[in-house]
Amino acid sequence: MENAETPPITTRDEFVGHFVRWARENASTHRCLVLVRGGAVIGMAWLAIVRRVPTPRKPDRASGDVQCVYIVPHERNAGLGSGLIDAVLDLARSLRLERVTVHSGTRAIPVYTRRGFAGSPRLLQVRDP
Repeated sequence: MENAETPPITTRDEFVGHFVRWARENASTHRCLVLVRGGAVIGMAWLAIVRRVPTPRKPDRASGDVQCVYIVPHERNAGLGSGLIDAVLDLARSLRLERVTVHSGTRAIPVYTRRGFAGSPRLLQVRDP
């Protein structure tokens, strides 16, 4: 990735093999949306779906986490990322997810806030447990 602070620890071919295996193993919990132009993938977004503990009022619960929204550099700043985020939120609505979260880079925060994402004092995290 062009925005990584550290160099990759695998070759491209090794990573592709690892990624394909990961995608197969996680197909039941992760949905991928892609943008294609001229037969080439120019963007993608992943939605991780997490089943939640049932409650007496809501026995079937799930939430989502937006992961890895990416547009190839030469296609950026044309609204494609916003379109992918909208598509992920449409998917989340169709799956009746309770909430959707995202851990965003600083540059993309305005894109997410324009799409309805907001900070929450109730959503806490521990980094590197």
